[in-house]
Amino acid sequence: MARAIEASQPDRFHFHESSWDKFPDGTDKIVVGGFSPRNLIAGEHVLMLCSFHDNDVTLSQFQVMVMLLQGFIKSLTIVLPFYPTGTMERVVLEGEVATANTYAQLFSALPSCGSPTRLVVYDLHTLQNRFYLHGNTIASLQTTIPCLLPYLEKSGVDAVAFPDDGAAKRFKHMFDPATYEIIVCGKIRDGDVRSVTVQDGDPAGRNVVIVDDLVQTGGTLYECGVALEQLGAAKVSAFVAHGVFPQDAWLRFARGGDRDVFDTFYVTNSIPTTTNKLPRDDVFTVIDLTARIVDDLDGF
Repeated sequence: MARAIEASQPDRFHFHESSWDKFPDGTDKIVVGGFSPRNLIAGEHVLMLCSFHDNDVTLSQFQVMVMLLQGFIKSLTIVLPFYPTGTMERVVLEGEVATANTYAQLFSALPSCGSPTRLVVYDLHTLQNRFYLHGNTIASLQTTIPCLLPYLEKSGVDAVAFPDDGAAKRFKHMFDPATYEIIVCGKIRDGDVRSVTVQDGDPAGRNVVIVDDLVQTGGTLYECGVALEQLGAAKVSAFVAHGVFPQDAWLRFARGGDRDVFDTFYVTNSIPTTTNKLPRDDVFTVIDLTARIVDDLDGF
């Protein structure tokens, strides 16, 4: 993605490749590009693309942030498309660690280079998490929905469904009700059995896309798709900003899988370590965020 951003505006962006190695004892051996043989970083506005797909690489990237902020730069913008601890923002049992808070503490404690560090995140799962940040880092919340809309036009989608009321409240206003039938699903309980049903809107004869911010194993998304089909939807597709898919859970949604219910499964490349595995000749369509990120850098 960094090379694609550089190619999109070569007069504005200059990519400096870094070396992310380890010493024999497992500690980081990182060399950030652009500092030698001549320092091209000091005095510049730095954009750092991040991916917190596991704890090891997360700590390595925090170390580079500290180093950059102490390197006489003018500003630092961190683009972290997927904020992975957004779902762990509360404590139910004393002793649990709310990692959304601890990550926010780490960001907030970053050194100051003069201006605040900007943290760009897409479709943060819990919107109030932005207020966990304080001190030298400020959240800049963006959305991937504008990247989806051209795909919906091309595929003839005429209805947008949400798997629950929370997703509807969050995303419904981004879709023109004159263009799309708005459908809201929800879980109901019959004794000990939980099932997903349509609570608002009519999917009959419609080309429907289910919209949510992220998917893990995708059970609710699948049940929502089945419910829409049973109520007469002509086609059902799905879109998530972030395809987490732990332990290759995407295999179940691929053609021939036990959750092969979607005509198309749209997902952005916010987690490239996952989307790079997805087959391109299957149900999945990966939406590239590069152009959107470049546009959002100039908008707050």
